[in-house]
Amino acid sequence: MSTEISVGDRLTVRIEKIVPRGLGLGFENRTPIFVSLAAAGDLVRVVVSRVKGSAVFAEIEEVVEPSPDRIEPPCPYFGSCGGCDFQQLNYAAQLEAKHAMIADCLRRIAKLDPVPEIEMIGCPEPFRYRLRAQWHADASRDMIGYYRRNSRDLIDVQSCMVLVPELEEEMTRLRGGLHRIDPKQTKIQIDSACGLNGEVSTFSRELLEPTKQIRLEAAGERFTFSARTFFQGNRFQIDRLVATAIGDDTGSLALDLYSGVGLFTLPLARRFERVFGVEESRFAVEYANRNAETAGLGNVEFVAEPVRKFLAESDLAGVDLVLLDPPRAGTESDTIMNLIALNPRVVAYVSCEPSVLARDLKRFVENGYRIEKLTAIDLFPQTHHVETIARLVIP
Repeated sequence: MSTEISVGDRLTVRIEKIVPRGLGLGFENRTPIFVSLAAAGDLVRVVVSRVKGSAVFAEIEEVVEPSPDRIEPPCPYFGSCGGCDFQQLNYAAQLEAKHAMIADCLRRIAKLDPVPEIEMIGCPEPFRYRLRAQWHADASRDMIGYYRRNSRDLIDVQSCMVLVPELEEEMTRLRGGLHRIDPKQTKIQIDSACGLNGEVSTFSRELLEPTKQIRLEAAGERFTFSARTFFQGNRFQIDRLVATAIGDDTGSLALDLYSGVGLFTLPLARRFERVFGVEESRFAVEYANRNAETAGLGNVEFVAEPVRKFLAESDLAGVDLVLLDPPRAGTESDTIMNLIALNPRVVAYVSCEPSVLARDLKRFVENGYRIEKLTAIDLFPQTHHVETIARLVIP
């Protein structure tokens, strides 16, 4: 039993597989041991860091026998930095682990048996892909970077291998100016984004840096936005994401829920007679309206309110397609049920959290929808995160 294992104990375990949250799973007798930064097939000596119910969580002290999938992490901050947790795996193993994590959630949470086929699309460049980042800074120590893994301690990062070069240069520039800031500013948060021709936008409530608007071409459209608004962050995969989510559907009415600055909305408006984009952020809606106007699309209406409120009060009928792209935490259960009540012909659900997707797919399936296609697109190489697009139809 897990109660026989205590924090600080040392164990030797064989990692059987990678499970949701990117943890390696091994066993001590029949007690599950969840190990950070592991590879399937590793034999590792671990130190127990936490015991929760019947589960034990541990950190690697020594790799006794490395897995064939294990490689030397190229980043000097790996293991300390809380950003990447898959650099110990070769890229093929990363994709295999993500595929397995999605399938595991669909099996355990959505209760799908058998699990539908999942198409896995890797990233053509697993480094230098990120167009967006969130940094933390401490003016008293001239430090900028990321939080240490499992803590709020700041690591001063001189170079980040997943950022596009322009963002890495911006991080260096900002570090050089921290000495001019009140040293009492020890908890600074900075959002950053990169656009066309290396344009960089930053947003921080603690700094006086102006937030510039930038542009980006994606999915055949041109978008204007800033670091204060959300935009997909993998420069190599955005077009593939949009094409997969929208598919070949056409019709009279489509909804884009959590529409942001219109990444999916504008391409939808090329295919549907009317499109509503629903987005809570007023900054994003301002950009979305501007983007639709620039594109010459008069059949789009953006609604600046929470999706939950919109669906609860909606009297729309004859919805052909709903595209749903909620934040990582997902959306409320009543929101899903109100969406189902609209009875859209097709739902394209874009999710960056497999457990949340599985939870909601269960509700759709129980209410008559069929999963027609599942596609996983690796937007986040070197991490356990993965984007999944589920296409749901009414038979």
